[in-house]
Amino acid sequence: MGRAEARQAARKRGARRAAKAKPTGIRRFFTWRKILGAFFTLALLGMGALYVIYLLVPVPEANAQAELQSNTYKYADGTILARDGEVNREIVGLDKVPADVQNAFVAAENKTFWKDSGVDFKGTARGVLNTLTGKGKQGGSTITQQYVKNYYLNQDQTVSRKLKELVISLKVDQRKEKSDILAGYLNTSYFGRNAYGIQAAAQAYYGVDVSELNVEQGAYLASLLQAPSQYDWAVASDTGKKLVTDRWNYTLDNMVEEGWLKESKRAAMKFPTPQEPKPAPGMEGQTGYLVEAANRQLREQGVSDQELRAGGWSITLNIDPKRQKALEKAVDEQLESELDRKGNKVDATVQAGATSVDPKTGKVVALYGGVDATTHWVSNATRQDYTPASTFKPLVFAAALEHGSTTQDGQPIGPKTIYDGTSKRPVVGSDTPYAPQNQDGRSYGPVTVQKATDSSINSAYAQMAVDVGLDKVKETALKLGVPDKNYPVRPSTALGSMNASTWDMAGVYATLANHGKKVTPAIVASAERKDRTVEFDDPIGRQVISRETADTVTSVLKGVVDNGSGFRAKSSAYEAAGKTGTSENNYAAWFAGYTPELTTVVALFGEKPTEGGGQVTLTGTANSGRASGSGFPAKIWADYTRGALGSGSNEKFDLELADIATVQPSPTWTQEQSQEPDPDPTPTRTREQSQEPDPEPKPTHTQTTEPGPDPSPTNTQTEKPDPRPTESTEPAPTGSGGADDPGDGTLPDGDRPFRP
Repeated sequence: MGRAEARQAARKRGARRAAKAKPTGIRRFFTWRKILGAFFTLALLGMGALYVIYLLVPVPEANAQAELQSNTYKYADGTILARDGEVNREIVGLDKVPADVQNAFVAAENKTFWKDSGVDFKGTARGVLNTLTGKGKQGGSTITQQYVKNYYLNQDQTVSRKLKELVISLKVDQRKEKSDILAGYLNTSYFGRNAYGIQAAAQAYYGVDVSELNVEQGAYLASLLQAPSQYDWAVASDTGKKLVTDRWNYTLDNMVEEGWLKESKRAAMKFPTPQEPKPAPGMEGQTGYLVEAANRQLREQGVSDQELRAGGWSITLNIDPKRQKALEKAVDEQLESELDRKGNKVDATVQAGATSVDPKTGKVVALYGGVDATTHWVSNATRQDYTPASTFKPLVFAAALEHGSTTQDGQPIGPKTIYDGTSKRPVVGSDTPYAPQNQDGRSYGPVTVQKATDSSINSAYAQMAVDVGLDKVKETALKLGVPDKNYPVRPSTALGSMNASTWDMAGVYATLANHGKKVTPAIVASAERKDRTVEFDDPIGRQVISRETADTVTSVLKGVVDNGSGFRAKSSAYEAAGKTGTSENNYAAWFAGYTPELTTVVALFGEKPTEGGGQVTLTGTANSGRASGSGFPAKIWADYTRGALGSGSNEKFDLELADIATVQPSPTWTQEQSQEPDPDPTPTRTREQSQEPDPEPKPTHTQTTEPGPDPSPTNTQTEKPDPRPTESTEPAPTGSGGADDPGDGTLPDGDRPFRP
């Protein structure tokens, strides 16, 4: 073969090889060069699209659900009283969460949290792919992404939501501190049992504040987030219990791996079984009254209704759960057990209220607002639509002591000063005619102030109020805490003709117990939320009356309990002082009393059970006669006080008496045991200005020549008791004037004296 032939053959072979190598069909359109080019083009387009999305997608405002919180109300010992609000959540700062618990969540959910950029691209891509292919929810999100989903977005499983989550997570990671992101994640996550956020979860699963969680408990709560309903130990299947236990171990092992937990400590840990689920406390029973009283005080401290409705408040009350239980028990056993609310029309009208205060601190330690806050919305503890009746009388005496007042004939007013206790005796020296009737129309004749207080004698106290000066009485009352600044200044003021609540009168009597230093009852110990802490005024204020005045009143009120109308409050378990009171027409009955450690005011109110209410008489309560402060209120007070003091107390009153209270006492009359008048009463009264007896003492303003029963003054400086007053057998008057009556002389007080 020649050269020409060889070249021709080579060309043919080359043509065959070229024809054989040339792509045919679809291979003509896809080459490695084209594929690589398309990949890089798509990558650039994707990056460009993501950049555009990054620019266009803003970080939105928080969704409404994420910021909803409940207000949490706690007893003084930290146990939960109630929660209110649409969502059971209390947002807490990360500083409230123990460091070990924080690490447990990071170990369980996102070990690289402190170092990553806030996004797990692989996990997000997997989630998008699963969403597109219909495989449902898929894990793999970082803590930042979960926080963004909870706080800014929603739980929808859509591609658009996933892409937004990615972009917003990148931005949030750049703009926020990691600690803020972790706090937001812990506060927005759902843990089951209707608990949103770590604080609600700690309370729901372990009954503790988040700050009290240990690492084992924190690891369980962190493990729980993966499947709250499946991993709740109380309802989990055997499989669910195994899975959550495995995840609990996984979480703790990760903590060891990261150096956040010592291996020796880890080896000793045991699974922390959660408590059984408990229903969230509602507003039934006394709870609603306690919550409303707390909210009322917060409003007085400048917290608006809007702020309260916004939620997120952690509010600790001064209420002692043991004393609260003792008060409820006392009302149930001493009153409710005696009533037939369904079968007796009078019993159906009875409303009980009480407020108990520590006089040394001003803390409201117990409160009774009514049978049930869900059926009777008005709190009987704080309502101010009834008059305090004769529980006001000690304030008249306090005004007399504080101002150094004298009787119409110039005798200083003290415990031994003699007044005329004749029923319907017109007061002397008043521009307003007034002739008050005593309980049952009983006339006592000449009596000491001590006796007038023991038996709550209207005629004597009405005269004393005029002797002191009605303006001075009002001034003293307002200083002590009587709230009604606009009540009329009349002689009937002495009988408690203004409006006040058990809360108000508890403050008044606590001030007396606190030696004249003003006590303003306080039910809230602390209130705070993430962005605000409420500053409270000190419940103990300045000296509003002298110690000598307050202590002398206390000395006289001891006599009321020891020998007078308050005898049902007497007990060897404690030393007590107090005063009964019953309003006009028997609309209300009161007992206000105190020991050195506890001041409590109990009242019964007659209220129409129909819509619109209205005051009605208590006469006939529990099928008995006229209700009085000596009855149910005093019995409730005594029962509660014994329970609240742990069955008793040895603490005694430390009294510094006014000079007027330390003069020699008058001799005791001998007719106290008889309802028959002394045929020739010639009581001897010690001169108020000297130790020499007055050779011819006369009762102040005696308007009758018919003497009453002997007054038997009580010497409050000795332990020797006088006989108690005799119960009157006269029927109660059928008609009575009002406490505001200008003087028709028909007002019964209602403090009927009793023989035990």
